Amino acid sequence: MVQPAEHTAGRPATLNDVARLAGVSPATASKALNGRSQVREETRQRVIEAAEQLSFRPNPVARSLQAGPTRTVGLLTGDLEGRFSIPILMGAEDAFGAGELAVLLCDARGDAIRERHHVRALLDRRVDGLIVVGSRTDPRPSLGRGLPVPVVYAYAPSEDPDDLSIVPDNVDAGRTAARHLLTCGRNRIAHISGDPTYAAGRDRVRGALEVLAEAGVAPVGEARFGEWSEGWGRAATVMLLDQHPEVDAIVCGNDQIARGAIDILRERGRVVPDDVAVMGFDDWKVITTASRPPLTSVDMQLEHLGRVAARALSAAIAGQRRSGTEPQPCRLVIRGSTAPLA
Repeated sequence: MVQPAEHTAGRPATLNDVARLAGVSPATASKALNGRSQVREETRQRVIEAAEQLSFRPNPVARSLQAGPTRTVGLLTGDLEGRFSIPILMGAEDAFGAGELAVLLCDARGDAIRERHHVRALLDRRVDGLIVVGSRTDPRPSLGRGLPVPVVYAYAPSEDPDDLSIVPDNVDAGRTAARHLLTCGRNRIAHISGDPTYAAGRDRVRGALEVLAEAGVAPVGEARFGEWSEGWGRAATVMLLDQHPEVDAIVCGNDQIARGAIDILRERGRVVPDDVAVMGFDDWKVITTASRPPLTSVDMQLEHLGRVAARALSAAIAGQRRSGTEPQPCRLVIRGSTAPLA
């Protein structure tokens, strides 16, 4: 016989309230409500009556955990406003959607404390796995090896080699850019990059210099590092033309820098691409298609990267875990700012 319920102070009833009212342990109450065979029928009825009396509604997440995987995954980003995170997340969500997995998105905004809070919250929701998307390609701290679910890192690799990281191949992107300009007949090639603290900028310069060295072509001056902005592209191009007027091609660290370079070349009476070819990275179509002429760029294929990360996480959830850093290929998008020399 169930005793009269005590008042729960206006809050929703919990499993502990049901167990207390039915005179059983929370574990027994849980088994009774979930139809487990280890509970006597009279005890089950007493628990069910208590639950009805308290209008108890079981936690759907907890119930799904008992039944198996929750079919939810967490996407944790450090920069939801950043234009690199969005296409990665879109690609990942597309891949998960095909398998009818629910996606929970959290933005840590680059704050480590907020990130830890989101990880705890996602684990409390019993997600089956996590994808962590960085805001830049520099290695980042691992979430740790003690997590109860698999984790895949996208864009920013984990510092732990035992983690799986899916990253863009920025070194190969630099190789692609230099190889294209050499194919166009250019052999006086300069490089203007962005912030030197970014691994992406350093890697792209390294790849370009490797290809030039293989071809026996000396770069025009040293790579110039500054900001990821059109303003820096303009300032650096002024210095480049003053010091090396013979330049016939400029590899720029991103599309913004490239558009700044094109502005100065036009002001100086240099025709792009007849006199000087210009190319960028990232293929940000807001810039590449609006430039005059339209800008050749190397697309990092971020949506593809997100899909690969999602498929890797799905495989890990199924027990097929792997580790290490897996660079993903880039793609050359040729437009009017580069052309073979006549």
